[in-house]
Amino acid sequence: MTPPPHRAPASPLDPARVLLITLSNIGDVVLATPVLEALARHFQNTPIDLVADARSAQLLAAAPYVGEIFLYDKRAGWCDRLRFLRSLRRRRYRLVVDLRGPVIALLVRAEQRLTKPRRRAPGLHAVEEHYAALATFLPASRPPRCQLYLSDADHRLASSLLADLPGQRWLAIAPGANWPGKKWPREHYRALLALAAPHFDAAIILGSDQDLPDAQAIANDALPCVITTGSTELRTAAAVLSHAQAFVGNDSGLGHMAAALGVPTLTVFGPGDPTRYRPWGPRTAIVMAPQNDLTQLTAHSVWAALETLLCAQFETA
Repeated sequence: MTPPPHRAPASPLDPARVLLITLSNIGDVVLATPVLEALARHFQNTPIDLVADARSAQLLAAAPYVGEIFLYDKRAGWCDRLRFLRSLRRRRYRLVVDLRGPVIALLVRAEQRLTKPRRRAPGLHAVEEHYAALATFLPASRPPRCQLYLSDADHRLASSLLADLPGQRWLAIAPGANWPGKKWPREHYRALLALAAPHFDAAIILGSDQDLPDAQAIANDALPCVITTGSTELRTAAAVLSHAQAFVGNDSGLGHMAAALGVPTLTVFGPGDPTRYRPWGPRTAIVMAPQNDLTQLTAHSVWAALETLLCAQFETA
């Protein structure tokens, strides 16, 4: 979705000003966007300032209602932390919502402060847990869908990266994860591309620079491939994902991004908690590895799950 131009920032003393203190990891930031969307709908025409990690803040910067972004580095020294807090305390907020914890919110000048519950309720998805921070402010409301905004420049760059791919039926895959136990083996991804070849025109392989060896091993002659691994910023990767007709990947941030963009998203889970951390949205599905061991999850099982997901989307379209 391409946003309208940014609104002019509110005055630092505007009592209607709102601050959201969000999370660091890419997946957590995506799963916190329903809170941001709900605040934007309630405080119409009011920019919402953010405290965010430098990398994940890229995903939020193009939202039309975002005001100033204060970058927070949890590894910073005390001098840098004091400068960060001074910059925040120059503003006065009507409302501060802190999804990290109560510390920063308590140090900001605000009329009202909200934080998410300290104790995790069993069976709650992370989206529902984040949204619980608004329970006293927006009672009886349900979380909006996760949402990412992209600029025209993001889409142009993505189109240039994908210009040589044939057709329009493209399968995006992301073989990376934040630790090896959550990675479906590269040979299984390679076999999946062979199964997908009669149904897709090409494949897009995404990830960080650490995933490049896996990406190169996965690419084969079954499907034309473009490897964007390690060569794109987060918003460019999101724009690339928005061109895909389906996504398959490990439990990682890219799967959450794909789901937020409305791409049919299949996530392979071994270790992990899908009840809490699966991508959120109506166009998502998961496939669980036997005994939580991804080496035992076959390409045929994943392909069958992807076919089921795509058929369901076709029936409800």
